[in-house]
Amino acid sequence: MIPFIDLAAQQARLKPRIEAAIQRVLTHGLYVMGPEVRAFEEQLAEFGRVKHALSCGNGTDALVLPLMAWGVGHGDAVFCPSFTFAATPEVIPWTGATPVFVDILPDTYNLDPAHLEAAIEAVKARGQLRPRAVIAVDLFGQPADYPRISEICRRHGLKLIADSAQGFGCTLHGDHPIRWADAATTSFFPAKPLGGYGDGGAVLTNDGALWERMDSLRNHGKVVKSDLEGRAFPHDPKYLNMRIGMNSRLDTIQAAILIEKLAVFAEEIEIRQDIARRYAEGLADHVIATPKVIEGGLSVWAQYVIEHHDRDSLATHLKALGVPTAVYYPVPMHRQVPYADFPLGPGGLPVSEVKASTVLALPMHAYLQEKVQDHIIEAVRGFNG
Repeated sequence: MIPFIDLAAQQARLKPRIEAAIQRVLTHGLYVMGPEVRAFEEQLAEFGRVKHALSCGNGTDALVLPLMAWGVGHGDAVFCPSFTFAATPEVIPWTGATPVFVDILPDTYNLDPAHLEAAIEAVKARGQLRPRAVIAVDLFGQPADYPRISEICRRHGLKLIADSAQGFGCTLHGDHPIRWADAATTSFFPAKPLGGYGDGGAVLTNDGALWERMDSLRNHGKVVKSDLEGRAFPHDPKYLNMRIGMNSRLDTIQAAILIEKLAVFAEEIEIRQDIARRYAEGLADHVIATPKVIEGGLSVWAQYVIEHHDRDSLATHLKALGVPTAVYYPVPMHRQVPYADFPLGPGGLPVSEVKASTVLALPMHAYLQEKVQDHIIEAVRGFNG
């Protein structure tokens, strides 16, 4: 069976460097918030061209940390797509706020700015919730339409989070999503383009006060520098808690591994462009659609997603030929039981519901060999369903 994501190939390339990095952590023994964590945060910020990066335990916590820091809570509305992984809407009720689901564009699968504005206006007209924030998702690796989305957010006074769990490293007109967002988040889950060997996440921001508050929140609401202004606390500051926080720290060993992976990440993104081009050239006339990237956008190709009118039969056909596939996302979030009673934008989410029945992801990673990709392409082209 062809691997869907070949983590072993990347590990073989980086093995000596990763083993040396892990050994350095084992030698100094600072397994929690050790020096590699700060070093990785600095390198991540430099890569993302942003002032501050804050690591945390996973990509889901990365999404909730800025919401908590902004005081989002009961009576607030947070707008997000339904065609996404559960983590995106999941964090909103954690704060007591209400998710409002918005439809996607039919070509990029990312948040539809026009429907977003309609949803905001509808919530305002009902008067039951206060619009507070938007979570846009860089689905399958490409940026959402941040110039339009951020303009809407500014006009309505809303905070904007770029959920780049699948899209860290993507750009629009040469800029990362943080160029427009108040915070950008990512995940280091192993299958992500920049993945570790366990869980992890990060928040990027240009707002120093936001970074400091999230730094407190990720570590049990610990006291931070601004909290001590005008007061003295002679004991260990980790025992002075200024707010209700959480325990969400990136392990030092994961940071050490991610430093080595980040060193080759830009090269891997370039390789993914070539692989995506070969897929597009080989499959263009044999499926409903191959991926379309927003004008001026650069995708990191977390997934390569095609559309087919008989998606499930195609997946069965490919499996028989040793080609694994994945379906993102067969049941949009607004159709799932825990989320079914939350509000939708005007007119519902017809695009999300249609795409849930047609999309199919093919193997995609920076180590996909041409001969293996040729086999995948020929297998899709040979389907007669």
